[in-house]
Amino acid sequence: MTSRGDSKLSKPILVLDFDGVIHSYTSGWKGADVIPDPPVDGAIAFMLAALHRFDVVIFSSRSNQPGGLRAMQKWLKEHAGACWYESPDGPGLEDVRFVTEKPPALVTLDDRAITFTGKWPGLDELASFKPWNKA
Repeated sequence: MTSRGDSKLSKPILVLDFDGVIHSYTSGWKGADVIPDPPVDGAIAFMLAALHRFDVVIFSSRSNQPGGLRAMQKWLKEHAGACWYESPDGPGLEDVRFVTEKPPALVTLDDRAITFTGKWPGLDELASFKPWNKA
């Protein structure tokens, strides 16, 4: 789903989770193909800017579920508006890729992850974890 040919191949991969990172997910899980909420503030602008430096890839728990991939693509196109298409300013959100397997990324943004620093976190820390929008 790209109009820019092979240019993305030379860029490092940035993986974005969908729910809680791009989709605000305020209604919670309604099914893989039901995405009722608006974008997280700044998500559209962030992805547009990131496309200049990264191959932006969306990988989600929805990615391998029936209807999930298509629903995410449709949702992004609906919320992208004029930002969907490439412009003189650069790529459009049509260049964001949706995948069914997590690719080897330079970095991943996920609201339900902890950076591993080489030191194992405590089990109580893990058990009490809350994503940014639930804290």
